[in-house]
Formats: sequence, C-alpha cells, structure tokens
Amino acid sequence: MFKIHREGHLYILSAFVLVIAVPAVFGWLGLTAAVWISRVLLLIILGLIVNFFRVPNRNLTHNPKQLIAPADGKVVVIEEVFEPEFLKTKCRQISIFMNPIDVHHNLMPVDGTITYFKYHPGKYLAAWLPKASTENERTTVAFKTADGRQILMRQIAGALARRIMAYVKEGQFMQQNQEFGFIKFGSRVDLYIPLECKVLVNIDDRTISGVTPIVEWNT
Repeated sequence: MFKIHREGHLYILSAFVLVIAVPAVFGWLGLTAAVWISRVLLLIILGLIVNFFRVPNRNLTHNPKQLIAPADGKVVVIEEVFEPEFLKTKCRQISIFMNPIDVHHNLMPVDGTITYFKYHPGKYLAAWLPKASTENERTTVAFKTADGRQILMRQIAGALARRIMAYVKEGQFMQQNQEFGFIKFGSRVDLYIPLECKVLVNIDDRTISGVTPIVEWNT
C-alpha cells in the first residue's frame, strides 16, 4: 500500500477533472470515438501521475553508522571530486539518478544539523550528465553529524523536472529518514562524503530511499 504525497494532490485533482470533462465535451459534440480514446489516454496519464507521487510504506533502515539512500534510483556516479561550494575539499561523490517512475520524495540519509542551504536557478539538462551538478536548477544542503562529519547533498532538476521542493532551513536538526524534499518529474541527488568513508554500493546498483545503506563510517 502507499499514500499520495502532498505535492501531488493538485496534479491528481487536475487530471481527474480532465478525465471527466474532456470526454464529456467530445460526447456533447457527438464524437463518440474521441470520447473513448480521450478517456483511455487520460486515465493512463492519471495513473502515471498517481504512480509518480506515491509514497510507499516501507520498513526503514536506522543505523547511525551508515548513510541510508536519500532517493530511489540508480547509482550513476562514484568518484573522487573537489566540492567548491561549501565543503571546499576533496570528497567522494555518489550520485543517484531517479527516472520518472521512481519514488521522488527525498529522505535524510543520517541524523544531522543543517549547516548550509542554498537554492540555485539553472538549466534543465538531462540529470545523468556530469555538468548537471553545476548547471541545472538545484538545491545544496549541507549537514553535520553528531560526530562532526560534514556531508553535502544536492537535489538536481532534470530535463522533465521543473520544481525542486526542500523542506529544510539552516540550524534545523533532521533525523535519519525524515523527509527533506521532493523533486517533480525526473531528477538526481548527489551526495558528497568524506574520503575515508566506506562506500557500500557500486555503479548501476538500484537504491531504495530510507532502506539501502550506501556509506558506512570506518570508525
């Protein structure tokens, strides 16, 4: 079973109205074939929207020594990089690409206090491209764990995504698996972690938000 995310209520209501109204207009015009074609197509669209905004019930993983996946999707990047915006140091980047049929709410990977938050307007390049991290619309969220580790996370819009929602502010304490945001219609999440941490996933692995461990502290 699942519930519908609050970000989807207006979209689903609008699609439901169209399912009723469009075939009714075609019926009034006497276009019988158009009535059935439009009804089927609009019901498919309604189903896709419901699927996109679903929030499934899951047995979440809680482990203070691990980072848990903040998003459903596929691991597309694991590499050493220099993070210039906030951390300003070399770190490990792990990127998770979410296609339109993945669950799109984003969860905190570990307990932490938000130390930095910034929204960046930008382009809408395909989210799997490397330059999407610096050129697309995105939010940057940094947080500090109880043992002093600084983690940085980015929500990145994709070719279809036109709105990123982040429900955090600087100074706020967030618990592991607490919802911190939502990205509408295709996107990506980047994590920047200390180099000494142990990565538990590989390229092309599938992750489940709130369930899949992706990083473990070595100490």
